[in-house]
Amino acid sequence: MSNQLDSKITVIGGGPGGYVAAIKAAQMGADVILVEKEKVGGTCLNWGCIPTKTLVRSAMVYKEIKDAKNYGFLVDDVKIDFGRLMRRKHRVVSRLTKGVEYLLKKNAVNVIKGTAVIKSPDMIVVEGESTAEIKTENTIIATGSRASSLKIKGADLPGVITSREALEMKELPDRLVIVGAGIIGMEFASIFSTLGVEVTVLEFLDKVLPGIDSDLSRELVSNLRGKPVNIHTGARVNEISQKDDKYIVGYSKEGLEDRVEGDLVLMAVGREPCYGGIELERLGIELKGDKKGIKVNSRMETSVTGIYAIGDVTDKILLAHAASHQGIVAARNIMGEDVEMDYSAVPSIIYTDPEIASVGLDEDKARKQGIEIKVGKFPYSANGKALADGEMSGFIKLIKEKEDGRIIGGSVIGHHASDLIGELTLAVRNGLTAEDIIETIHAHPTTSEIIHEAALDLEGGAINY
Repeated sequence: MSNQLDSKITVIGGGPGGYVAAIKAAQMGADVILVEKEKVGGTCLNWGCIPTKTLVRSAMVYKEIKDAKNYGFLVDDVKIDFGRLMRRKHRVVSRLTKGVEYLLKKNAVNVIKGTAVIKSPDMIVVEGESTAEIKTENTIIATGSRASSLKIKGADLPGVITSREALEMKELPDRLVIVGAGIIGMEFASIFSTLGVEVTVLEFLDKVLPGIDSDLSRELVSNLRGKPVNIHTGARVNEISQKDDKYIVGYSKEGLEDRVEGDLVLMAVGREPCYGGIELERLGIELKGDKKGIKVNSRMETSVTGIYAIGDVTDKILLAHAASHQGIVAARNIMGEDVEMDYSAVPSIIYTDPEIASVGLDEDKARKQGIEIKVGKFPYSANGKALADGEMSGFIKLIKEKEDGRIIGGSVIGHHASDLIGELTLAVRNGLTAEDIIETIHAHPTTSEIIHEAALDLEGGAINY
């Protein structure tokens, strides 16, 4: 016998979009039910953002210990205890997952474990350990995404893994082949090469991190020199085969056939929306023109009244913080407010070594759109805090529109880039000018001074370079 439940809002999927939407709606007075088939926190918290960044930190500690003599310390015979490293990752994830569970309970969100089936816009059946029927006024679909794979021979071999399996490794491989030089591929390339794994990256397009500013892409590749990383761009992967306990990846480049061998092959060719078994066509929920992602408007409404969609399932911006904001927009609109999603200032961060962060338009995109711009730059090598920290690689680029002087974009590659992007996001979001940044006093010595100097470079010249 199934439970009969009523709700103002039912959220399907407890990732960074879903659980935030549920909490926001509950704070606004709604009766909310959250349906999650695995763990709250979704891919980001359990098998993506958080565990990956925990490994990034471990890799950086290892790097710093190996470089200790440059800071006045002599450390010999440093070894990696990979089991201990992975247990720390598990502890961090577990603590945060429990934190999300606590927040949901604190805000009186009813969490149901199972798979949601939308029978109609106002009726959802949850199938799991027990069955529940939910009569709902509104539904928010937040079912996320899953790793994509190439449709090639050998893609289903046991040693061909996704990022999810990579985060559950029991031991470090000696050699790792990564297919794809996008964000996921390059983050793992940076992590594993820092830990001493010989990494080969195969990318179909002609540059690493295809979606970012070309100068930053080149700077990252330059910084990877000296690490056990081999990068092949313009490489089409044709097949993967197994010989004993090794995997052989065959690829073609410039008309020539070649192959590379590894202990594992990480498939990092992007992600695709996961609809969680929801029968979109039967319900009349429209997909985008490319049939990839649920079509939504700026209020996060689908084509069906009372059904909203947020996060990766919309295939707009596959970032946890974008999903969270979409969730808040959806919740506020359901609760009677009139708000729209603004994508003009969504920061993006890539946790390579060095870090990369960007917001708004980069130089490539601005020029492609025909916008008259001016570019301000400043290198980390001229920043006192970066020198003191021994992190001198990288630079900042600020982009201003010539017509009105507004900052329309910024990119950083280097130390603390993930923290510095906050100020640039605020500047782009609020239409600040270079002069606004110049007139803001930046503390010394900090890496934030590179933002001040880049703004000065836009208005006549940096002081300290």
